[in-house]
Order: sequence, then structure tokens, then C-alpha cells
Amino acid sequence: MSQFTINLLFVGASFALYFGIAIWARAGSTKEFYVAGGGVHPVMNGMATAADWMSAASFISMAGLIASGGYANSTFLMGWTGGYVLLAMLLAPYLRKFGKFTVPDFIGDRFYSRTARLVAVACLIAASVTYVIGQMTGAGVAFSRFLEVDKDTGLIIAAVVVFFYAVLGGMKGITYTQVAQYCVLIVAYTIPAVFISLQLTDTFIPAVGLFSEHTQSGMPLLQKLDEVVRELGFRDYTADVDNKLNMVLFTLSLMIGTAGLPHVIIRFFTVPKVADARWSAGWALVFIALLYLTAPAVASMARLNLMTTIYPDGPTENSIAYDERPDWIQTWEQTGLIQYEDKNGDGRIQFYNDTPAFAEEATARGWAGNELNVNRDILVLANPEIANLPSWVIGLIAAGGLAAALSTAAGLLLAISSAISHDLIKGSINPDITEKGELLAARVSMFFAIIIATYLGMNPPGFAAQVVALAFGIAAASIFPALMMGIFSKRVNSKGAVLGMLAGLGSTLVYIFTYLGWFFIPETNTLANTPDNWLFGVSPLSFGAIGAVINFAVAFLVSSMTEDVPEEIQELVESVRYPKGAGGAVDH
Repeated sequence: MSQFTINLLFVGASFALYFGIAIWARAGSTKEFYVAGGGVHPVMNGMATAADWMSAASFISMAGLIASGGYANSTFLMGWTGGYVLLAMLLAPYLRKFGKFTVPDFIGDRFYSRTARLVAVACLIAASVTYVIGQMTGAGVAFSRFLEVDKDTGLIIAAVVVFFYAVLGGMKGITYTQVAQYCVLIVAYTIPAVFISLQLTDTFIPAVGLFSEHTQSGMPLLQKLDEVVRELGFRDYTADVDNKLNMVLFTLSLMIGTAGLPHVIIRFFTVPKVADARWSAGWALVFIALLYLTAPAVASMARLNLMTTIYPDGPTENSIAYDERPDWIQTWEQTGLIQYEDKNGDGRIQFYNDTPAFAEEATARGWAGNELNVNRDILVLANPEIANLPSWVIGLIAAGGLAAALSTAAGLLLAISSAISHDLIKGSINPDITEKGELLAARVSMFFAIIIATYLGMNPPGFAAQVVALAFGIAAASIFPALMMGIFSKRVNSKGAVLGMLAGLGSTLVYIFTYLGWFFIPETNTLANTPDNWLFGVSPLSFGAIGAVINFAVAFLVSSMTEDVPEEIQELVESVRYPKGAGGAVDH
């Protein structure tokens, strides 16, 4: 049986499961569409939240970023995990106590302002659309490889699949689909990691294998990896970062951005009680940890496997001939995600860090430039093939990668559609809309959101995890401060909240667009996205933390200069602070 057939079997079986669940759990009311009826068990919700959280960025791209950047990119692990703790402790139970459907619901009522609700909708859409670009990009990568089509075709297939089960089932269908997707993706991620850890270190627990002895060389695995990449002009894999400020700001941006992500927050509206919201968060952390403790090992071992494939006799010896390249390189070349150019005409693959610092060594070895370009987003998906694992493992990781991308994409699209149908149309434009009309509006808005996300996925401003990091920055600068001030401060009024959100969102978007293109349109950036152009050395990916400070500062300053918060709103804040007991989600 061919590998393509095996892939189709695994992917087809998983899709049949998702479609079956979507049909079984079809949403028949707005409550089921928005919050799955409000009766999801905490363990199930924790698993669904983990699937919602462990997106294409986590499954596909995070390990690729760590593999290419080493310790410097461990910020993704620290920021995303730490942010989830913030969400569980500071936001989830209080928002559940409030008992509404969406984040703009809370902001509009807490700040007693239709304008605040509309600004919150704009912030939510900006963050969610940016985030979904990364998911669709990752889905396109996965589909292109395992269905043997080009990336854009793969992305369109992914969009059709998400449209079917997300539009049909709403939050109810998405919740139970995500439970199934979590099971698929965690098994798919873990099994290849165990195989590869056994191959390289004789240790079956990947996280332990990362710090164990490399069997072939007898050296610690990380020391061996440092030696290999150093010989080819790359930084040591375990090297420290030069710009500590940027690293701290980036980690902080990811943390508070995590706590402000609307598609994760709305998951805590689906449980019956406030206590269940806390338990959901705890279970989600357990389920997330299974992947996040494995990811650094997967990244390190993938990088070492890639290098030793190209230089089987060591980095100081001849590389493999192009005609003798393994099958997995040939397969990925068909997708365009691996590209080769024989610059010195020797028929071999030169893969090294083509920088001025390494130019003298490269010239001495007869090299005329790096000849192999490998898209970082493919490393996890290609890992089983690089390590010559059985065909069924490759099929399994195909299903897992697609599950990761589709689960988060569905959650994001639901957040976007609910913001438009519930908060914009019902909350501001047409408060008298019927439940049937609101449900139709939600599904129509999700359709258009998928169209836009597909287009932007075809023209992304970066790798999947980098695009996702931008979304975290937007959420950090706009939504998180508003939620924190709404829960823990009686002083911030509607004018302060509105101007704070606008200042945080505006400053962050301007900074991001300056370096990555206005509205992410290619070649429209004002400045090149290089460290020497960054303001005070702050990357666009890290600016969300500064945007959050701007938001807080403007909100408190404006509130201190304008009228006090009404007494009834202060009492509302006081009641929300004590998350004991909560009613069902309120449709209004």
C-alpha cells in the first residue's frame, strides 16, 4: 500500500469522525451555537480547550521555530504556558460568573457603553483574523504534503472542511469535535517523538531523551547538536540571546495575549458553574503539558536528524549528492516547501548558514552559497520520514497536524462570527432580530470569515507561529487590559476603556504594519523587519506588551479626568469579583 493511500485512510477516517460529530451535535439554538448549551463537563471542556489552544502553531510550527532558533525561541513555550495560568487565575472564573456569551458582551455591559462593545468587537476581529491566518497557513502546509497538492489547494480543502463542521455545529459541534481532535493530535505528536527518542538516545520519554546521551556519538544530545550546527556557521543551539529586553517583552506579550484570546475565553462560558471554569483550566493545562513537554525534544531531534541526513559523515565531510537525496526530500520538493539550487555545480547539497561571518570557511570548501531552503513549518510533519519511521506513523501525524490546525481555526471563526452576529448585529444594529435570524447571521458571517482567512492564509506575513504571535500581541494590547480593568477596577469608566483599547490596538497595529506591511499586504512595509530598524530593539512580535501598558495608562488617565463610574456598575464589579455561583449564559 502506498504512503499516499495510507495518508488518505488516516485523514479520511478522522474527517469522517469530525463530520459525524458535527451532524450529531448540530446546533439548533443560539445558546448551543455560542456556548454549547452551557453544560459541558469540565474534563471534556479541558480537553476541548487544549485542542483549541494547541493549534497549527503549536503542533506544526512551534517545534520548527525552536528547531531553527534553539533556546532563543523557547519564549513560545514559556509565554503560552504562563499565559494560560494567568487566564485560569485572573479571568476565567470571573467572566463565567458574569454569565454572558462573549467577550464584547462583558466589555459592553461592564463599561455601560455601546461604543465600548463595538471597539471590543473590532479588537476581537483584529486578533482573531490575524490568528486564523496562522492556522490556515499551517493547514495548507499539512494538506499540501499529505494529499500531494500545492499549498494553496491544500488551504482551500482545509477551508471547506472547517466550514462544514463549524458552520453546522457551532460551539456545540466544535466542542465535541475538538475532544476527538485532541485525542488524534496528542497521539500523533507523541508516538513519532517516542520512536525518534528511542532511535537517537535509547530513551522512550522524549523530554528525558533531550538531556540524555546521543547513542551514535556517545555525547550528550544537545552538545552533539551544538557541535554540528556550529561547524556549519549557525549559532549554538543552546546559545543565550543578546537582546534580553526583547525576549522578556515577547514572553510577556505572549502571556497576556494568551489571557486575552477571545476564542479561548469563550470556552469557559460553556461549563455549568464557576468552579467548573477553574477545573476546566486545570485539566486543560494537564492536557497541554503532554505536548508542550515533548515539543523541545521533537525540535532538537528534528534539527539533528536533518543535519545528519545532509551530512551523514559529519559536518566537516562531504554532503550527500543531490541524486542520492532521500525520498522525503523529493516528496517535500513537490510541495515547494523544500527548494534546491546547485549554486557551485558539484551536484551535492550544501546546507549552511550563508552569512559574511562564515563566508571564508564556505569559500575554502568550494561552496557558493546555501543551496537548500527548508520551510520551518514542515519539520514536525517531515520528522517521521526523516527518521525512516513506519508508513502508518506518517499517516498518523498527517491526521494530527490537520486536527491541530482545524480545531483552532474553528474556534477562531466561531469567535469572529459570534462577535458579528451577537455583539454587532443583535447588540447594536438590530436588537429585535429573531433567534433564527441571529443564527443565520452567525453562519453567514462565519462563511465570509472563512473566505477572508483563506485569502490571507495564501499570503501570510510570516511562518505560522510568527503570525500567531502577532495575534497575541494584538490581544495583549487591546482585550486583556480591558478585561482586567473591568474585573478588578471600579475607577475605569466607559471613556477610559474605549480610548485605552483604541490606543493599545492602534499603536500595536501601526508598529506591526510598519515592519510587516500595511494590513499584511506584501511589500507595503515602511521599514525592513530587521533588528537595526526596530525601535529600541523591540520586535513587532514583542510590541503587544508595550501596547498593553499604553492601554492601561490611557484608560486610567482618561478615567481620572472624567466622570465617576455609576454606582450600579461599581456594584456589578464587586459582585463579579467573588466568583461563587453563577447562572446560565444570558441571551440579551
